[in-house]
Amino acid sequence: MAEDLSQKRCLKLVEEFVGRRVLVVGDVMLDEYIWGEVERISPEAPVPVVQVRRESAVPGGAANVANNIRALGGEVFLAGLRGEDAAGRRLSRLLRRSGIDISGLVSDRSRPTITKSRVLAGHQQAIRIDREVTSPIEPEVRRQLQKAIRRLLPRMEAVVLEDYAKGLLTEEVIREVISLASRRGIPVIVDPNANNFFRFPDATLVTPNHKEALTAAGLPRSSAIETVGRKLLRKWGARSVLVTLGEDGMCLFEGRRRPYHIGTVAREVFDVSGAGDTVVGTLALSLAAGGDLREAAGLANRAAGVVVGKLGTATVNHAEIRKALNWQ
Repeated sequence: MAEDLSQKRCLKLVEEFVGRRVLVVGDVMLDEYIWGEVERISPEAPVPVVQVRRESAVPGGAANVANNIRALGGEVFLAGLRGEDAAGRRLSRLLRRSGIDISGLVSDRSRPTITKSRVLAGHQQAIRIDREVTSPIEPEVRRQLQKAIRRLLPRMEAVVLEDYAKGLLTEEVIREVISLASRRGIPVIVDPNANNFFRFPDATLVTPNHKEALTAAGLPRSSAIETVGRKLLRKWGARSVLVTLGEDGMCLFEGRRRPYHIGTVAREVFDVSGAGDTVVGTLALSLAAGGDLREAAGLANRAAGVVVGKLGTATVNHAEIRKALNWQ
């Protein structure tokens, strides 16, 4: 394998994914897709007319991370917000149907369920329509969320903090989750957002993409990735940082160890939507199953190589990861 990892060991880890309990805390969304064809331009304005053929919806944001973990065999518990609306009810039905525990979802009547509606003409995205409120959540709603997290966390084997900067993950919530998990020896993976760069003291792993890493480090694009990673370790106070580099793979930074670079394995890139969610979900299950950070990163890299070959928000399952590792 390109990552110099044992196939036998990685196979064992993938099999150990089944039944591992992971708590995902973050901004849940509903991803809607309106599929159609363009045959003419509107007489009302110079825009294409999309003739709708079908519609579909899948969990998005933190809910897609949960969906990825479930597809890989994990037992998932989701904590976040949903509105008291049709989109929230639809999202809840989809999550229950996937076997995801949504007892940690808090209803907030003051804001809509975050919904991203994509109109696709053929396989080309024509427009995206977002429905969301991104102001910080109200104190009472935050207290309900924290109560749900405290109830669920003691039984978990890994925790994911998934931040899309929609007002849910405040610094207070992040610090409490990391502190509670750290005291119990539960690994915490943080997927940060460029608009909310807090400190993450004692987090097991923080997973920015390249652009987010440069922004957080305050360094120019020409900076060596080794310089960026080292600065982020100091700035965030996390135990490790994994920078995803798109077509250049990933780079893992662990304390004083030499940076560990993993080359990309994607054969064909069709759509990068949700690829980061697949990476985070695979990392969480790998650590929950007892893998070390390099093993976890190697498996996450393989999973990402599969999901970018799919259209739209997607997941990876056991069979696909095995195939990606050249196991039949």
